[in-house]
Parts: sequence; C-alpha cells; structure tokens
Amino acid sequence: MAGLKELRNRLESIKSTQKITSAMKMVAASKLRKAELALNHSKPYSQLLNTNIKRLLAAIAEEESEKKITYLLPELMRDKPNAKDYLLFVFSSDRGLCGSYNHNLGKAALTRIKALKESGKTVKVICYGKKAFNVIKKQFAADVIESNPALDTKDLSFNGAVALAKKIADCYNGGMCDVCEILYSKFHSALSREIVAEQIYPLSSSALKLTEEDKNLTHVGDAYYYYKPDKISLLENLLPKLVVNLIFVSIANSQASEQGARMAAMDNATRSAKDMISSLTLKYNGLRQSAITTELTEIISGAEAL
Repeated sequence: MAGLKELRNRLESIKSTQKITSAMKMVAASKLRKAELALNHSKPYSQLLNTNIKRLLAAIAEEESEKKITYLLPELMRDKPNAKDYLLFVFSSDRGLCGSYNHNLGKAALTRIKALKESGKTVKVICYGKKAFNVIKKQFAADVIESNPALDTKDLSFNGAVALAKKIADCYNGGMCDVCEILYSKFHSALSREIVAEQIYPLSSSALKLTEEDKNLTHVGDAYYYYKPDKISLLENLLPKLVVNLIFVSIANSQASEQGARMAAMDNATRSAKDMISSLTLKYNGLRQSAITTELTEIISGAEAL
C-alpha cells in the first residue's frame, strides 16, 4: 500500500505540473501573437523608410556620375579608419523555461567575442537580459561593462528603441567604440529562429547597398523627384530613424523568438507530463489490482480455515 500512496502522490504532482506548463504555453502563445503583430505592423514603415533612403542614395550616385563629383556622406554611413574598438549589445531574456533560446544566444555571443579578439579587436559587452550574461561572464566577465534587464518585456513600443539608439550614439560619439553591433535572435516561426550579429553604428554597407532595381527609384516614368532642402540633409535626418527602426525590429524579433521558444518548450513539457501520467496510471492500476487480489485471497483463505 505504501507503493500505491507514493504513486498517487506522484500522479497528483505531475498533474499539477501539467496544468502549469499548459497555462504557460497559452500565455507564451498570447505574447508571441503580440510580438508578431508588432513585427507585421512595422513592415510598411520599414519598407517605406528603406525605399526613401535608397532613393536618395541612388539620386546621389547618379548625380556624382553625371557631374564627376563626390559627396561627403553623413557620418552614420562612414566607417572609422582602422576601427579597433567594438561594442557588442546582446539581447536575451531574464526568464528561463524557453528551451535552448538563452543558451544559444550566450554561445553565439562567446563565438563573436572570440572572433573579434582573434582578429586583434578590443571588445566591450552590454547585456540586456541576465540569462546571456550568465553564460558570457564565465569566460569574459572583464569585458562586460553593463548588465541590464531585458528590453520591453511588458510593452513592446518604440520608446525602448529610441532610448537605446541614443545610448549607442552617445557611446559612439563619446569615443567608447569605433563599431557597435547588436546580437539577437531573428524570428522565423515558433520553431525556427536565427541568431544574427548586426552592425548598427555606423550603418553597415550591406544594409544600404544599392541593387540595379534600386537605381530606378530616382524617377517614375518621365517624372523625377525633387528634394528639399537637399539630398545630404534629408539623409542626415532619415538615417537616425533607420537606426531606431532597426533596433525596434531586433527587439520585436527577440521577443517573438523568446515566446516561440517558450511556447514550444512548454508544449513539449505538457506532452511529456501526459505520457508520464498515462504510464504511472497504468502502473498504479496494476498495483491496485494486485493489492485487491491479495486481500481477496487472504479473506477466502481465512473463510476456508473456519
């Protein structure tokens, strides 16, 4: 009977755990939906902003070719010569129970730091989310200059992106770094994500690279665009907005990736609990049937003895 009591207690414990993991899965699914909506709603703005910037760059390139001149592009587009000092922002989570999401981010950060150091660069790290910090500090604690709570865990908005963009600009303009990168998890689906390291300050040339199709943005049919005050001034105003947008998109991707990973982890945990309950219930019923059979045998034996 002690075995039956132990199994019964274990069954109750697993059923309670199953309820918790099932509830956490639904909460993660709700948060994932919000993050996906934020990503989808930001796409028209992102596309329009990128199109306008590339239209300006195409017009500048066209004018340079025609007039045989060279414009001095905004500072945000100019790499520092012999860039040596790198500042790496790592976005992770403050909470666990999301599978290998945080561990993979920490490993990717370690790989990037090692690669930069091996190429002769100096690296400083600022972490947002304590989980990746816990991984990084084991090998590069001296290089971590800040550890902050995860960004926008409750309300995903542009406010966090604007504040972080200002912080990055201050670090860059203050001489703390020559290059600033952000490392985050890019969301594809609830089961698929990709960890990327993206240069954010100055803007990477790949983000502003013109294609043959982009060169046609300078006109619509026979009509050409007129720019006021001038192309360079417009670029100087639009590029900081592009930085803010890139940061916002990276935060939204991080949120969606985290909640997708948590939803998948809690779904697996719920399924495992269900399998364990079935297995233990079968074992419990077997032991209970055996105990009943033993009691009946003892009763019959006693009756025959009388």
